[in-house]
Amino acid sequence: MKEGDIPMTRKLLGLLFAFTLVAAACGGSDDAEEAAATGDCAVGQTDGDLALYNWSEYMDPDLITAFEAEFGVSVTEDFYDSNEAMQPIVAAGGSGYDVIVPSDYMVSILIEEGSIMKLNKDAIPNLSNLASDFASGLPYDPDAEYSAPYQWGTTGIGVNLSVVGEDVPRTWGLIFDAELADQYAGQITLLNDPRETMGAALKYLGYSLNSTSEEELAEAQALVAEATERVAAYDSDQYDELVGSGQTVIGHGYSGNFLFQFLELDNPEDYTYFVPEEGGTRWIDNMAVVADAPHPCTAHTFINFLLDAENGAALTNWNLYASPNAAAEEFIDPEVLADPIVYPVDQSKLEEIADTGDFEINYSDAFNEAKG
Repeated sequence: MKEGDIPMTRKLLGLLFAFTLVAAACGGSDDAEEAAATGDCAVGQTDGDLALYNWSEYMDPDLITAFEAEFGVSVTEDFYDSNEAMQPIVAAGGSGYDVIVPSDYMVSILIEEGSIMKLNKDAIPNLSNLASDFASGLPYDPDAEYSAPYQWGTTGIGVNLSVVGEDVPRTWGLIFDAELADQYAGQITLLNDPRETMGAALKYLGYSLNSTSEEELAEAQALVAEATERVAAYDSDQYDELVGSGQTVIGHGYSGNFLFQFLELDNPEDYTYFVPEEGGTRWIDNMAVVADAPHPCTAHTFINFLLDAENGAALTNWNLYASPNAAAEEFIDPEVLADPIVYPVDQSKLEEIADTGDFEINYSDAFNEAKG
């Protein structure tokens, strides 16, 4: 799913275009240009329209409308279906994007390669609304210099209970064990995501989803390759709709997307989502400003806007993912706060995906080879 490198001419034109926009929006003075280029912006300052690069179905459109109205700018939003699809586009430079929403392990990769800028925290006073365990100390950005948490959740399995039965075993074996999964051949989807899908296989095998063992990864690759024969699609966009519409029975995907989809149905009791007994992913998605963002001041203002307590609650109430925003909790619907799919009580078997450094390419290669 990775895009190829952007040609050098296009890169140079993109950088020139980005610089021109920043200069024009900040009034043309050298000081203003330098301030915008480094993200040294005032609270509420804008320097042009916002280009957001995000996961699909992850942003309340009413929040976009409210931001546009309050700050007199427009927002365009493009979408990606995996961190690995987003990263090369941003890393090539000249993407034209201002704000991206990378997952935990990808933040550290983007920091190391210089693809995102340090945040000007003075321009984001609502960072103080974050819960203490999200405000700092996160392994991918320990001092919270480059990123601000957006939402968090889990990755597991959504199923149609009317087909698999109420007593369905809550195991990754529904995908990876032929004895359990063959009866659902052609009715299973896996995420089109190297770390998530290889991680699911690793968890089923009893390994860490951050394994750097070539032998363990080879076992996981063999499992995924064998599962490919019964997988209807590798999909990170419509997996929840496929289960809800009856086109598939078992889907690998994210907690909030499944919950949102199932609650929209006339018979939500016929569906459920769970993290398998072997464990799964607890992820944290984050907001970051692209290093060559054309509008870094608008980007900072947008991050601050989303970290407002009521706006943070609106986001969670809309997409049904957990909020890292402690101040937002009083505005989150009580039934959402109490739902164990949104806020899991037992997180002992959850693991966060970590940057494995040079080993990352092994995950991508293994995944691509397993898909065939």
